[in-house]
Amino acid sequence: MPRKPKEVEIVIDVETTGLDYTREKIIEFAGVKLVNGKIKDKFETLINAKHHIRKSSQAIHGISEEDLKDAPTEEEIYPKIFEFIGDATIVAHNAIFDFSFLNKASKRLYNKQLENNYIDTQMMFKEVYPQYESCGLDCLVNVFKTDNEQRHRAMGDAMALAKCYPRLKALYYQKYNWQLSQIDHVEYLFERYLRLQSAINTMQAEIQDLRSIFKIYFERGGKQIQSNSGEVLTYNHKKTFSYDFEKIKEILEELGALPKAVKLNNAFIDRLVQGSGISDEVKEKIKSARIEINENKSFSIQKPDKK
Repeated sequence: MPRKPKEVEIVIDVETTGLDYTREKIIEFAGVKLVNGKIKDKFETLINAKHHIRKSSQAIHGISEEDLKDAPTEEEIYPKIFEFIGDATIVAHNAIFDFSFLNKASKRLYNKQLENNYIDTQMMFKEVYPQYESCGLDCLVNVFKTDNEQRHRAMGDAMALAKCYPRLKALYYQKYNWQLSQIDHVEYLFERYLRLQSAINTMQAEIQDLRSIFKIYFERGGKQIQSNSGEVLTYNHKKTFSYDFEKIKEILEELGALPKAVKLNNAFIDRLVQGSGISDEVKEKIKSARIEINENKSFSIQKPDKK
């Protein structure tokens, strides 16, 4: 019987001085080596990156600059990190974050781009469990009932992911193989998709009609209603206001409430940077404020022109 080919994957997690990989650095690395889905080795280290740690990041992982005083420097430890990883596939939750930091370090220290393939378990989790609003590591760990005693420390998170990943991978490829089996029927499935979308739109309209009736019922003095299964229909109303942002901006800043009061329109900022309406100097300033990177892939449906 032929021996199963050896598949080596390195599950990693990093803790950093901040979220922007172009300016911040890794201060803790952990890797767990999986061979055919089994844990075979692990490697963890603090890194004295000689870089200021942002308070927001320290609040998450709890690593201080004092903790790093006796840790190996980047020049001392990165050869060992990259030796541990080798040419294996890298596995991480929101892998673009960890990979971008490692790739930046490789280019900065060795003028060499990291060529490893990487697998994003966050994307896999979204695909297998689309019903969950959260797709963070905590949700993954809870779904697979895996302990994570050292949350937000590199080895704690890497080990928790390493224990979940083989099961998540199996489910993901079971679904993927089923999806592949449906490719020959994609034209029919598109028609079916459109029917479902139409049904959803109709149901949403019906729900809105019912909500309008409920509103009239309560405004005419109706009392709360309890269903046979225990749900209670009640009516609440409250006033909301609009504000002149320029008049309250300074007040919000003094209260430290500006970040909560104002949600940045990231899509608009991306379009601004990609457009031609501002100078390259301003674009670079905006890019320097980036704090996180994510990958989103989607399809769109173009409706026919109606003449």
